[in-house]
Amino acid sequence: MKLKDIIKGVQYKATQMRDMEVAGITFASNKAQEDYLFVAQVGVHTDGHKYIGDAIKRGARVVVCQQLPAKLDDKVVYLQVDNSDVALGQIASNYYGNPSAKLKLIGITGTNGKTTTVTLLHRLFQMAGHKSGLLSTIVNRIDEQEVPATHTTPDALELNHLLAQMVEAGCQYCFMEVSSHAVVQQRIAGLTFAGAIFSNITHDHLDFHKTMANYIAAKKKFFDDLPAEAFALVNIDDRNGMTMVQNTRAMVKTYSVQRMADYHCKIIENTFHGLNLAINGTEMWAQLVGRFNAYNLTAIYATATLCGMANDEALRLLSELKPVAGRFEYVHGDEVVAIVDYAHTPDALENVLSTIHDIKKPHHEVITVVGCGGDRDPLKRPIMAQIAAKMSNRVILTSDNPRTEDPNVILDQMEAGLDSEALSRTIRITDRRSAIKSAVMMARLGDIILVAGKGHETYQEVNGVRHHFDDKEEVATALANKKEKKQK
Repeated sequence: MKLKDIIKGVQYKATQMRDMEVAGITFASNKAQEDYLFVAQVGVHTDGHKYIGDAIKRGARVVVCQQLPAKLDDKVVYLQVDNSDVALGQIASNYYGNPSAKLKLIGITGTNGKTTTVTLLHRLFQMAGHKSGLLSTIVNRIDEQEVPATHTTPDALELNHLLAQMVEAGCQYCFMEVSSHAVVQQRIAGLTFAGAIFSNITHDHLDFHKTMANYIAAKKKFFDDLPAEAFALVNIDDRNGMTMVQNTRAMVKTYSVQRMADYHCKIIENTFHGLNLAINGTEMWAQLVGRFNAYNLTAIYATATLCGMANDEALRLLSELKPVAGRFEYVHGDEVVAIVDYAHTPDALENVLSTIHDIKKPHHEVITVVGCGGDRDPLKRPIMAQIAAKMSNRVILTSDNPRTEDPNVILDQMEAGLDSEALSRTIRITDRRSAIKSAVMMARLGDIILVAGKGHETYQEVNGVRHHFDDKEEVATALANKKEKKQK
């Protein structure tokens, strides 16, 4: 592609400018090749400006940077920009033919509910006969083709490449998780959104954002940047719901379970088999469980109708949706119910445990197996333990993904949030497999086991290495072994 077409709309100062054919784009110097354009980004861990020389040695002939090198190569075009991250988003979008403008791109942001909402939106629109794309924490999809996901929101180049493939495959819609990291790091710069959804905001990612104010501002920026033609759908039961849309140009719509809104949901019945809901006065049965899913389903219904789907069709398809992997997912034993859930924030854990208490019989006990990931926000660790202890009869603290941290240090920090009474009902078993086995052995007839934190993940990351580990597999094995021992 011609350089002038790739940098259309980018604000820059050029040095040694000339038009030329660009063979490819990269922000990793070791991937640069002959006639490539290299974008030097100022990252969290390293500064891409240090690698300009390496990119040029490998053949890069255009360099986009915030600061010019001390010595310029006369064979290279240098484009100086205010923000390399923004420039990369615009360049990537141009390079792939602005794919986000060729389909309806709907993004969702919030602490909890993002994966469930986008996954079920993708399923619902596919069921309605609309080819759609999915960009989620669990997996990306181009129509029905599965593409592994590495981040909640991919980098700008990968993102536009995936969107271009969706356009080529005939997709009319794409449903996308938009993380707060992606907003701050400008990974969504250059994209055209047709709609945005805000689910909620609670304590999370403060290792990155440092303060809740920064975290809220990151979410809000997504809505600030929406075009006037887009819709902004916000959960007004969250105290920050209307904050998100204070400065948006988009059409604002609201949804709620607790108060009047454009899209209101009333929970008639909440059972382990599903939800009986009335959405805007029309009653329906959903196969999902829990109050938090009432919010997710309302957001899905609202989005479908805002995209032009008839109300009755949206409700019919909503009733056919099945749970998402690792989100309040059942593993049934002979005597107990085990639930595997991705809950890895205080709010998500409280939501799941609240749902269990809403449904369970009074004399049945709750046993919670929970940990906290390493190299992530340590402030939530004692809070997670407090919630587990407050809302469970017994708690087993264990490893999640310790990554590069000592798992016992993580568990010490969790235990620090517990008083003596809570500690008397809590044990710590560092090995997650042993913790799950112990919970199953403790459980009596009718008890409910919650294994929280990893959900759909099929690995455990220890010292930077991922080992196969699937909570559902471990629970199923432990339940089968208990049944076998009982029969003997």
